Amino acid sequence: TNSINACMEAAKKYGGPIMVTFSKGGGQFIAGKAADNAADKASIAGTIAAAKHVREVAALYNVPVVLHTDHCQKAWLPWIDGLLAASEEHYKLHGEPLFSSHMLDLSEEPLEENIAICKEYMEKFAKLDILLEFELGVTGGEEDGVDNSDVDSSRLYTQPEEVYYAYEQLSKVPNAAFTCAASFGNVHGVYAPGNVELKPVILHNTQKYISEKLGNGDDKPMKFVFHGGSGSSVEDIQYAIEAGVIKMNIDTDTQWAFWDGVREYEAKYHDYLQGQIGNPEGADKPNKKYYDPRMMLRSGEEKMAARLCQAAEDLKCVNVLN
Repeated sequence: TNSINACMEAAKKYGGPIMVTFSKGGGQFIAGKAADNAADKASIAGTIAAAKHVREVAALYNVPVVLHTDHCQKAWLPWIDGLLAASEEHYKLHGEPLFSSHMLDLSEEPLEENIAICKEYMEKFAKLDILLEFELGVTGGEEDGVDNSDVDSSRLYTQPEEVYYAYEQLSKVPNAAFTCAASFGNVHGVYAPGNVELKPVILHNTQKYISEKLGNGDDKPMKFVFHGGSGSSVEDIQYAIEAGVIKMNIDTDTQWAFWDGVREYEAKYHDYLQGQIGNPEGADKPNKKYYDPRMMLRSGEEKMAARLCQAAEDLKCVNVLN
C-alpha cells in the first residue's frame, strides 16, 4: 500500500485526479508471494483487495481516482475475467464498476485478432461503464513480466491505418469508451540519451488521418495513452498531449524515487541501523524507532509523492479540480 499512499498524497498536493494502476504481478504481490496463484487466484484477489483499499482511503484525501489495470496479454485474460466478475458484483450494489478501466495488450497477435478480442471485451465493459485501453505496436523495454527488449524497432511505431481500423471496429459497440496505446518509439524503463527515439508526430499524423476519414470536424477523434513516460523530456510529453494523449504511464521513475527515499533514510541513520542496541548516543541506546520498517517506507513514500507532483506539472495536471 505504500505506492498507493504516495499516489494519494501527491494528488492531494497537486490538486488533480490520479490514476492508480495495478499489474498482474502487482496484484499477486499485494496478496503475498507465498499465496496460491494457481489459475491467477492470488493475482485476482490481490488486485481486487487493492482496488477496495484505494476506494476506502481516497475519500480521506478527497481526490478522484481512476482504478486501472496494466498490460494484459492473451494468456493472462483469465485475470481480467476475474476482475470483471468483481466489477459486475460491485455494479449491482453501487451502480458503478469496481475498476474504472482495463488494458488489453494483444499487440503480439495479428491486428484483426487483437481488435476482435478487444471488441468482445469492449461489449462486456460497456455494459458496466468500464473503459478499454488497447495497444497497437509494441512498447519496448521490460516491465513486470512483459519483455520486449529485443523487438524489431519497426514495431515500435504504429501506423495510422491500424489505429483507424481499431477505432472503426470498437466504435460499433454501444456505449464504448476506449483509449489507444499507440507506439511512437516509447519504451519501458530509462535509457541513456540516444538509445530511444520518440516520434510523437506519429500521433499528430494519426489524428489527422482519422479525422479526414470521419469528416466530422473532430480534429482529435482518438484518445491516446503514452506508455513508458519515465525519462521523457517535458517537450516530448507536452507535444504528445497536444496530439490527444490523455494519460501517461510513469513507473520506472517512481520506483527509483521510492528507492531513493529508502536509500537516503539508510544513509542518514546508518549508525542507528547496525544493531537493535547501541548507536552514537550510547552503547545501551535502543534503535527500535529507527529500524521500524514504517520509517524507511515513509521516506520512500515522500520521495515518490514528490516525483508524482513533478509529473503532474509536466502533464499540466496541477489544480485542475480547483
